[in-house]
Amino acid sequence: MSQISAFAPGRVELLGNHTDYNEGLVLSAAIQLGVTAVGRRLSSGKIGLMSRQMSASAAWHGVLDEGFNRQNQWSDYPLGVVWALQQIGCRLGGFEVHFDSTLPVGAGLSSSAALEVATAMVLSRLFHFNFELMELAKLCRKAENEFVGVQCGLLDQVSSLFGKEGHVVFLDCRSERVEQIPFPQEMALLVIHSGVSHTLSGSEYNERRTACFEAARLLGVSALRDATSQQVLQIADSTFRKRALHITDENARVVQAVAALREGDVREFGSLMTASHRSSQKNFENSAPELDILVELALEQNDVYGARLTGGGFGGAIIVLVPKQKAQHVAAQIVEAYGRRTGHIAKPIVCECGEGALF
Repeated sequence: MSQISAFAPGRVELLGNHTDYNEGLVLSAAIQLGVTAVGRRLSSGKIGLMSRQMSASAAWHGVLDEGFNRQNQWSDYPLGVVWALQQIGCRLGGFEVHFDSTLPVGAGLSSSAALEVATAMVLSRLFHFNFELMELAKLCRKAENEFVGVQCGLLDQVSSLFGKEGHVVFLDCRSERVEQIPFPQEMALLVIHSGVSHTLSGSEYNERRTACFEAARLLGVSALRDATSQQVLQIADSTFRKRALHITDENARVVQAVAALREGDVREFGSLMTASHRSSQKNFENSAPELDILVELALEQNDVYGARLTGGGFGGAIIVLVPKQKAQHVAAQIVEAYGRRTGHIAKPIVCECGEGALF
């Protein structure tokens, strides 16, 4: 069989920080950067995974029907997709896939989900599997939850698959309803990588998830989606209270942000982004000093409407809402000031709301 190619974009999280696994609401956007996967079938029954960005020693080769374990490297994400396909009864033959990415690793732009989605799309074509988009998103989440060991929700995979040019993705994680909402054409999404790597393979993400589930148990609800901020304030344990308050307030911010987008109120949307970051600092404690400095420097710029961390946090990047015509100037000002303050080199990326995964 000839080669099959697929592209899966990364995403920026606009609002709805850590709400996905709490059955909450999220606003995100697919971006123009992502992962390209090129694959072909092999008659040998072996599989090979290679990445242009990673060293040759990180390539993974093995026999498909002998099973495999986590490698604790980038190949765990595509291997997880292979494992998940096998778990649902899909029969695979040998294959090799070469990956190429334009996403900066560790920026919180969901390179892992893009890697999973690109793998799943290539394999579905190579071995003739038919999946609806939401089924594919769940398959990739299963790979990350059960093979890689990161207990993420559906946000990243849905964003990569359901993106639409000029639109943001509004996801209800309980009903799994997806809506694409027009984003103001005059605005840019300026992502600034802090230079501090972001990883979700450590304990912080899963600790936050566990705290949210415990808070829901204390409140007697199935998920924090069902709680109000007033109820959360009654939780005696301060850590559980703060974690839960971030989620309930964040769900409310998403509702307000959707209304602001429908009304074309960019300033309100930006203020909600900034409020989200303040909550990440105070309540969810998933920011980092470098991210806080970047947000403060962004908000000092006259043309910035709002700024917050994007993604899981604990390093990575921030996202800044700024008019397109001002984006490059604002980026230069922030990067220069950040370098003087921290000694780190920040990397700006002006992002567009792009299409979802494509063959």
